[in-house]
Amino acid sequence: MHRDTLAVDFGTSNSAVAALDGNSVVRIPIEKDAETLPTAVFFPIDKTPMRIGTAAADALIEGEAGRYMRSLKSVLGLSLLHELRPIGGRQRTIAEIITDFLTELRLRAEQASGQQFRRVLSGRPVRFHSDNAAQDTKAEADLRACYHAAGFENVTFLAEPEAAAISCGGMGAANATGLIVDIGGGTSDFSVFRNVGGRVEILASHGIRLGGTDFDRAVAMTHAMPELGLGGQLRRDMGEGLLPVPRAPYFELATWATIPFLYTAKTRRMAAGMARLAVEPEKLARFVSVIELELGHELAFAVERGKIAANARAGSAPLDMGFIERGLAATVTQDSLDATLGDARSQLSKAIIETLAMAGVGQGDIGRVILVGGSSLMGFVSAEVSALCPDAEILRSEAFTAVVDGLALAINR
Repeated sequence: MHRDTLAVDFGTSNSAVAALDGNSVVRIPIEKDAETLPTAVFFPIDKTPMRIGTAAADALIEGEAGRYMRSLKSVLGLSLLHELRPIGGRQRTIAEIITDFLTELRLRAEQASGQQFRRVLSGRPVRFHSDNAAQDTKAEADLRACYHAAGFENVTFLAEPEAAAISCGGMGAANATGLIVDIGGGTSDFSVFRNVGGRVEILASHGIRLGGTDFDRAVAMTHAMPELGLGGQLRRDMGEGLLPVPRAPYFELATWATIPFLYTAKTRRMAAGMARLAVEPEKLARFVSVIELELGHELAFAVERGKIAANARAGSAPLDMGFIERGLAATVTQDSLDATLGDARSQLSKAIIETLAMAGVGQGDIGRVILVGGSSLMGFVSAEVSALCPDAEILRSEAFTAVVDGLALAINR
């Protein structure tokens, strides 16, 4: 690697960049003196320049007219990445938006450091897509193309949990076999490692497409969407009998990456038609309001806040939807959160067991488990890890910067 290499953790929810000064990691502030920024963009309706990070979220919260987008990384490898959509006053693809985002990261890093970066060492999930090798290969190729278009001449990738292992290898007892559990916004990644002679040795890495945005969607579908009509019934336009309210538009409304694409004339007509035939018209009227007033991202943020609050409390937390209708709220309890995320916990458990088998170590052989990533703060994650590796010391790294630190350290490897 060269000194003009920038380490980039381009995450589903948050991003960070760093460089190496000698043998020391230098995290480069990329907005308001912060070391991380939300992976989000906002296109004002007046066609002024795209905003990223906190500025994008601020524009949305303040009610500025425009298009907000988040979870851009989740569509890598999918045809949606290259579909033209009317965004920011012209036809764009999400690939172009990712390129513009990465370009802005590079320019900010260069301005803050006074150095030019023409090479990038980027983190990547072990698997962008679970059990689909062709789609996974395409996703990396898509991201590589975006980096090249963003001005980087040389692009290299390192698996995110392996970067975290390099960063966190010194945590816990020396020479103990360790397990990285990295739960991000879109993927969950795992590496079994040992610290041999001061150098981290990776025994196996594994990953699945499961992360915090999936947790948010599950909470939205079980707690918020029923208040908008999901689970209800519709009268038939002709004839007797009832039909279930279709699930598909609610699933799209609960998915960060697809929210902006619901705001079409077709969806508005569908919502109005459902409200007209609804057995519970007051609930479908709320769904109509969300689509007409483009409140999908406000709802997604409300769900995220409710999830985080319930995770932090022993009792319950409100999921406030008063921006849709005065006084509207759902309650998220620890029990309801555990029930909602039960499938996610099962997937996590299965993936960890598979990772240990790939490394040829038993559950009792793990001396330390290091939790990485914002979504690793969910209580069920540490509970499941403790159940699977009962003899291990459970450690928490720098949740949002362990990966970028490891990437920077890997520049010299």
